[in-house]
Amino acid sequence: MTARMKNPAMVLPDAVKGIQHLLGAVRQSGVSQEVLELVHLRASQINGCSACVYGGVASAKKAGMSDDRLHMVAAWQEAPFFSDAERAALALAEAATRLADHSGKAVPDEIWDAAADHFDEKELAAIILMVATTNLFNRLNTTVEEPAGTTWG
Repeated sequence: MTARMKNPAMVLPDAVKGIQHLLGAVRQSGVSQEVLELVHLRASQINGCSACVYGGVASAKKAGMSDDRLHMVAAWQEAPFFSDAERAALALAEAATRLADHSGKAVPDEIWDAAADHFDEKELAAIILMVATTNLFNRLNTTVEEPAGTTWG
């Protein structure tokens, strides 16, 4: 499988700079790398972005995440491998990715409140930005059919 075109963010180099700057701010927020990797991987699974799932697994392993946890991200609600804070972040990632799935509010209060019980405003901002950036990556990669295992460019 080959991509339809070069990744749009690579075609517009200033876009890559902006994305890198955004991700740098997210990484400096105080949220653990494992939580950031979990929300990235879960949003990518939901969106069916094979390039981001592949990259997310590799990045999570590099950050020290166990295979048990990685294998169970898609079924995190039933798996015993996640803390309450990680579960709250995963629920927020799902709600923020599946915006149209809830009647009324896109992110229901109970999901927001659970996340806010575990993360301060700066950390919530980072998680939300990570989910939003992941959704951006997912849309770019799935549109151009970026193959799993390749790097941008």
